[in-house]
Amino acid sequence: MWKRSKVTDQTAAGQTGIKKKSKVPGVMITQFLEELPEGKSTPDFTRKPIALTIQEGKCAVFKAIVVGTPTPTITWGRANGEIHFHPDMCLQKYDEASREHTIEFPKVAPEDADTYKCFATNEYGRAVCTVALNVIAVGFSKTKELQKTQVEDTKDIRQKLKKRKEDGTREEKKMEPEEKVWEILLSADKKDYERICGEYGITDFRRMLKKLSEMKKEREEEIAEFVTHISTLKHIEVNDSDCATIELDMDLKDPTSKLFLYKDGVMVPFTTEESESMKHNLKQVGKKYVFTIKNLGSEDAGLYSVDVGGINVFSTDFKVPEVDFAVKIQEVIAEERQDALFQCVLTAPTDDLKWLGKSAPLSNSEKFEITVSEDKLIHKLMVRDCMPLDAGIYAAVAGIKSCNAWLVVEVDKDAASKGKKATRKTTTAGGANEQDLMTIAKEQQEMYQKKLDEKIEMAKKAQAEREAAEAVAKVEGEAAKKAAAEEKAAAKAAAKAKAAAKAKAKRAAAAEDAAAGKKKAAAAAAAGAGAGGADGGKGADGGAAVGVGGEGGTAAGAGGAEGLGEEYDSFEDSDGEIEGEGGGGVGGGEGAGDGGVGGGEGDGEEGEGRQGGKRKKRVRDGPLVPDTVIAKSNREASGASADSGTGPAAGRHESTAAGGHSARARHGPLMVETVSDPGVHFHAGLSDCKAIIGEAAELECKVSREDCEGLWYKDGEEIQSSEDITISKDGTFHRLKIHKVTEEYAGKYKFEADGRKTESLIVVEDPPRFPAEELEAFKNPVTVKKGHKASFKLPYFGREPIKIQWYLDGEELSEEATIKLDYSEGCSSLLLTKLQRKDSGEVKMKLKNEFGTVEAISQLIVLDKPTPPMGPLEIVEASSSTIDFKWRPPKDSGGCKIDNYILDRQQVGRNTWKKVGPIGPEPKYKDSDVDHGRRYCYRIRVETEMGTSELMETEDIQAGTKAYPGAPSSPKVVTAFKDCINLSWSPPSETGGTNILGYNLEKRKKGSNLWGQVNAPDEMIKGKGCGVKDVVEGMEYEFRVSAINNSGAGEFSTPSEFVFARDPKKPPGKVIDFKVTDSTYTTLSLSWTKPKDIEGVEDEAKGYFVEIRPAESTDWDRCNSNAITMTSYTVKGLKSMGMYWVRAIATNDGGEGEAQELDNYILATPPPVRPRFTDVKIKSFMVVRAGNSARFTINFEASPWPEVIWLKDGSPVPKKVTISNTEGSSQLLIPSSERSDTGIYTIIVKNIVAQESFSIEIRVTDEPKPPGPVETDENVPGTVTISWTPSPDEKRDDRLHYMVTKRDSSKSTWHTIADHIFNNRFTLCNIMPGREYQFRVYAKNDMGSSKHSESPKWLIPSKRAKFTVTMPETKACDLQCPPKFLLPLKMHTAPQGYECYMSCAIKGDPTPHVTWLRNNISLNTNTNYFISNTCGVCSLLILRVGPKDTGEYKIVAENSMGRAECSTKLTVRE
Repeated sequence: MWKRSKVTDQTAAGQTGIKKKSKVPGVMITQFLEELPEGKSTPDFTRKPIALTIQEGKCAVFKAIVVGTPTPTITWGRANGEIHFHPDMCLQKYDEASREHTIEFPKVAPEDADTYKCFATNEYGRAVCTVALNVIAVGFSKTKELQKTQVEDTKDIRQKLKKRKEDGTREEKKMEPEEKVWEILLSADKKDYERICGEYGITDFRRMLKKLSEMKKEREEEIAEFVTHISTLKHIEVNDSDCATIELDMDLKDPTSKLFLYKDGVMVPFTTEESESMKHNLKQVGKKYVFTIKNLGSEDAGLYSVDVGGINVFSTDFKVPEVDFAVKIQEVIAEERQDALFQCVLTAPTDDLKWLGKSAPLSNSEKFEITVSEDKLIHKLMVRDCMPLDAGIYAAVAGIKSCNAWLVVEVDKDAASKGKKATRKTTTAGGANEQDLMTIAKEQQEMYQKKLDEKIEMAKKAQAEREAAEAVAKVEGEAAKKAAAEEKAAAKAAAKAKAAAKAKAKRAAAAEDAAAGKKKAAAAAAAGAGAGGADGGKGADGGAAVGVGGEGGTAAGAGGAEGLGEEYDSFEDSDGEIEGEGGGGVGGGEGAGDGGVGGGEGDGEEGEGRQGGKRKKRVRDGPLVPDTVIAKSNREASGASADSGTGPAAGRHESTAAGGHSARARHGPLMVETVSDPGVHFHAGLSDCKAIIGEAAELECKVSREDCEGLWYKDGEEIQSSEDITISKDGTFHRLKIHKVTEEYAGKYKFEADGRKTESLIVVEDPPRFPAEELEAFKNPVTVKKGHKASFKLPYFGREPIKIQWYLDGEELSEEATIKLDYSEGCSSLLLTKLQRKDSGEVKMKLKNEFGTVEAISQLIVLDKPTPPMGPLEIVEASSSTIDFKWRPPKDSGGCKIDNYILDRQQVGRNTWKKVGPIGPEPKYKDSDVDHGRRYCYRIRVETEMGTSELMETEDIQAGTKAYPGAPSSPKVVTAFKDCINLSWSPPSETGGTNILGYNLEKRKKGSNLWGQVNAPDEMIKGKGCGVKDVVEGMEYEFRVSAINNSGAGEFSTPSEFVFARDPKKPPGKVIDFKVTDSTYTTLSLSWTKPKDIEGVEDEAKGYFVEIRPAESTDWDRCNSNAITMTSYTVKGLKSMGMYWVRAIATNDGGEGEAQELDNYILATPPPVRPRFTDVKIKSFMVVRAGNSARFTINFEASPWPEVIWLKDGSPVPKKVTISNTEGSSQLLIPSSERSDTGIYTIIVKNIVAQESFSIEIRVTDEPKPPGPVETDENVPGTVTISWTPSPDEKRDDRLHYMVTKRDSSKSTWHTIADHIFNNRFTLCNIMPGREYQFRVYAKNDMGSSKHSESPKWLIPSKRAKFTVTMPETKACDLQCPPKFLLPLKMHTAPQGYECYMSCAIKGDPTPHVTWLRNNISLNTNTNYFISNTCGVCSLLILRVGPKDTGEYKIVAENSMGRAECSTKLTVRE
């Protein structure tokens, strides 16, 4: 039967632009631009795919060749549904040699019949063509029935999934497994299909995909009624706050549409507000919907479905593993640039443990190292090279359980190292005792194994009970079936007896009628009737005897065998068990007697009535081997013999004699159960050990019994305790300890006990190390004076070669004029000369070999003179009798303690300086020897043991003049009430040289110009605050204050803010809907809604503050100093890619409300960017020679940083393939490629926005082997058929083809006559008789061609015929014509001293005579000019042009038919 595809429109639907037709019929081209750039073109097909009609199960291939600049990208599609690319279903390929794009169906199926489209696209246009695939179905009735079943199954499943109540909700019932698996598949990713099918036992992958495609299409149509757009479907995830979330982004057509949440088909109530009482919560932020499940427990596992308006839009399966934390992670305090370790122990083995850092998932990288023990119980997270940015909360999540802890990074606060990068530390912070963790893990392993054994035992018991119940039910069913059969047999026997009686009566009546006839006939009839009656009676008796068994095991029923067949004709229809004529006694065979040993059966086949008709096939309605009854002991089970009639045989005999069949019941197991000792087994085996030379090493294992003794072996040889090795046993623990490891202890160790063994390796390492005493001495700081030298020396030991490096303040040192490095065996030294103060810092020696790295750190201190003291000068008091001032210490004391400050004083106006003398190490001085009104200047120097610094000269200070204080700070309102306003302020920075005595305070009403003093004129305010009570309720006031010293009152401060005289307001509440609207690398745009106004609880907000906190800091920074009134704000000056916490605070006259913080930190980065491949031209096909390496690099862009995944033929790439990912690119490397590496490699680049993928076909091949012998044959006259044996590589290379070349006797060269031949035969036409031909066949693939295989010479003898030549008549032709210039002379301008070449073309017959003239003077005889005339081309060459050559040049051509001339001018440039 034919299954034809539906032909669809042949244009590229949905494209905008200019549509034009191709030269190839059936191809439509859409041009995106009106004018194409030079050298660019739209895609086009030079060869389009050809329609196919093919039988089911065969291989179907479509081929196309496209052109276009730049090279177009080829995609395939189909009219109905999607193309599923899978090695068993559909493959897309490209041949670089032939430039063919192919799509191949290895085994075509009826559902593959469709109209397929091939799209060729580049940036300037798109070309599309269609092709039909028709499939001839094989075994139509079976396929049709299967299709019908599939359609019915799909409809049934869809009807089950769509079964709803009138309000759109589902029926309150648990989901069936079949409904559940399809709902999971509808929302699952394609990569998870195989795993889901494996879990639910789906084996027909092709049927599943087809059914799923139909269901998806129908669901999309249903969803479109309620949802405009749906994306970002995140399956259920567990976070570190004991909650699980389901996220999806969707744009509802009707915002009032109802949302429902179901678990295993049962509706789950949820709330849309934050509530501790409700377990399920829905939070909507714009188009984002987040369902939250709190307080997770094992009962929360199940299939969660989200419905909108009665339509399912998303489903996710939540599985809860039985796992908890035996040891939780603990807080780690690490120093800067130190490694931090978090550890935890689980109660059950698992790989699925997630690590989170600051609520973000972590994975293995250079920064984070995640490790799991062999038993999968101990999980570790190592944070490398801790920086302040890494501080925060880290969490581990296993199933629904989680634990978290802080990582605190302590920064070096040493002023000397401020601004310098800290030194990398090799130590590790955090981490519990490894031995304790191992002990806990072993205990958990034992508990887990015990629980597992209990579950297995319970499962076995349940299985045994279930089998016993099934056996009882089976016995009862068989008994019921037997009873029904006996009733049916009795009814049949009664019907037979009744029928026999009727037949007998009928015969008797017939006999009486016959007696009334003639006497002879009556006598004969009577004799016949009597014989028949006797025989019939015999048969009846025989039938009655049926079923009687004998002791010997023989059967009766022979009488029935002698009866006439006619007697059974009347009840044939009622007894279906009788066959043939004259059937014997039914049941005779079943009435066999039992004999022999108890439990045995006799053979009773003789009673089947073989003589009466055909033997009926026996039907076995019991087991082939009879069940035996096992007694309490073997002796009782043997039973009594058959002679005594007791035991099972007797019981069987009785029931069989009655005509029935007894089913034997087994009262115990067929075999007696035996309990055997399982022996010793290992609870914990040996683990590989790395030992350091000179240190101790220990191996330990644990067995199941304490009374077990074992032997230790090293490399197959038994070892015993000795001075260097101690073998011990502690309960179930067996230990081997090596006190001091040397190289000879490396090897494989084995412990064997009771036939069980466990092995491990001891690897001896010799890392570089320092002697302890020398290392402690090296750590002591080295102090030298400026210009002197410092030396550092430290011995070491370890396995050579050892790399030695010296560092000073983090920079590696090398040999220079002032740096000397010495390397000797086992020791290294550093000598620094001509040291300066700036050379002070950390000195580090680093050793590295194949086993590890070690560092030794010391300090270098270079002493020098101090720097001058630092200003500005702070005047504490400048009165008529005293000048008191302070200054700041020097920036660098030169590495020494300050001994004294040396002061000199000068009275302004004099030239002399008075030495005040050393005043001690304190940076302050009080000068009491001053004159009122005079000005003084001071010089200050610093004195240390290294010398005296340069001086610092102060400004002039006047003693005892009027100096008014500066203005205090603006008064700040502390509290405000209706009858009192409390204020505070800060003293002025300029005190006028004397102490502040008090303050004056003034107030002013809003709208007034008059200030009124608050305090009495003669009573100044002593403190830095005041309560103003002289206020009117409801009025608004502002205040200002001035300071008073010995000179009087100074300037007033700036006025305070206006404040109402009223009782304080309540602070506002939290802002609402606080969110980020936009972000860049340096800015962050925020918006929010004003908080609600609740009377008596929260008053209206008057303004807002925005605060940010870098992730590495604990302090909040306020972005706006003054409150803003708008509900949006843009934070500027952020650090690119920095992490920030953000919050907003509402404020009013009552104070600041509670801060509203964003749920997660914000990354200073632009909005996410969809992944995109940036290469202009990417190869989609690559051929590699076997043994060479294959390398493919692809560039992309995405934000944030995406996840890069490589697949080979839809599965993860093999381990031998190396993947290298850098920022913006990814490289795939296959070293030493093999033919098995051939396949389609796909890169998937995905981030939170979307994902993008690209596939390249990599073909690994080699030069093919030549084909076999070549044969030639003439099947049709004038042709030759060349055939050859296939190349051995044909089966391994599906792209291998053949090329045929020929050579005949008329030519000596070889010519290609056919290429791209995919079979082993070629026919050549137009063979010339009489010529000798020879052929060569080459095998070709992507790597090239093989050596040739040559055919024997081929010759078709020629039949010679008489050759006759007929010459045609010739006619005279007159070709004479006058001269004519075909190409005239051109104008010439030549530089002086260069050559000049003039030429023209002349036609004429007879050949014209040519004359060259310059200024009408002939040049034909002038030797300065080279003149030639070749085949009508006349030329004149001047070798060196001079001024004399300037003029008019003319050429004259003449013959007998006429004359022609042509002229030009030559201009000479200087």
